[in-house]
Amino acid sequence: MLSAKNLYHGGIMVNYRCNAACRHCLYACSPTRTAGYIDRGTMAGVCGALRRGNIGSVHIGGGEPFLDFDGLVMAVTELKKAGIQLDYVETNAFWAQDTALARSYIRTLAGLGAGALCISLDPYHAEYVPYGLPLRLAQLCEEAGLDCFLWKRQFLRPLLGLDQDSVHSRAELEEHLRPDYISAVAGDYGLRLGGRAVNIEEEYGPSWPLEKLLDKAPPCPDLLSTGHFHVDLEGYFIPPGCTGLRLPLAELVDGIPPGKYPLYETLFEGGVAALLGLAAGRGFVPGRSYPSRCNLCFHIRAFLAGEGRHSPGFAELDGNHYGESLKYYTRGETRESG
Repeated sequence: MLSAKNLYHGGIMVNYRCNAACRHCLYACSPTRTAGYIDRGTMAGVCGALRRGNIGSVHIGGGEPFLDFDGLVMAVTELKKAGIQLDYVETNAFWAQDTALARSYIRTLAGLGAGALCISLDPYHAEYVPYGLPLRLAQLCEEAGLDCFLWKRQFLRPLLGLDQDSVHSRAELEEHLRPDYISAVAGDYGLRLGGRAVNIEEEYGPSWPLEKLLDKAPPCPDLLSTGHFHVDLEGYFIPPGCTGLRLPLAELVDGIPPGKYPLYETLFEGGVAALLGLAAGRGFVPGRSYPSRCNLCFHIRAFLAGEGRHSPGFAELDGNHYGESLKYYTRGETRESG
């Protein structure tokens, strides 16, 4: 049985739409994702499942939660009503360009007891949001008495010297930081290279023969980990790091009988080698090498989610995730030509 009766810590992804399409985004959020936002009924259902899972606190993320401020206020209010503590709300600070609006939003959230703002600041976001905006938002929060923190502050010093009121291209960042900053920042972040970040691993990582990756490949017990899971706007549980896979949170907390989600069970019990066997029977032909087992798993799941002609329609696969993960990322000319 698939179950997660004791939830440790998680986040609620109120949307997948974002004004940015950052290279490292595990959830492949972007301006072209469907413009949905969690509704009150789904939010109430998620809160009920979280309570049954004995969780104490969560954070709110996206996408970009501030693309629908009324929706964000609703989500914060439903958490408060359910007695679930809100640790922080994630944002890339794009909305801080309007100082009066930002002050209004901050006052509202402070009045609701929203905890804190987690404000993104790194070279990946700098391609889409001028890094001066996170600094401005942090200052406005300090003035209003709302806690905040820059994630991650360590990236501020390397960005200094670039115009803080403009976005910056990959070429500009490579020149100012270092030619391999994309890979270096991923290492400093400690990123799981899933979602759009599969492209980072494919551009910079060494590749390994398929036989080596499959040799003694273990099961995937982390698929039921609740250490840093997320729940999306449709109420689906997403395991830590394994984006593109999902199960209804309410079902998972209550316990899912065997056989309902066969692909999830295959990975949980047999790992990527077992998944490859399942996919091979449906026409998947693997390449000769991949940078990691997780990267191989991503491409198998992309095929099974509909990239191949013989998709079996696994409900536990988020079909939108895989195509979005391969969009927006541009590789360096020298690497592509080599």
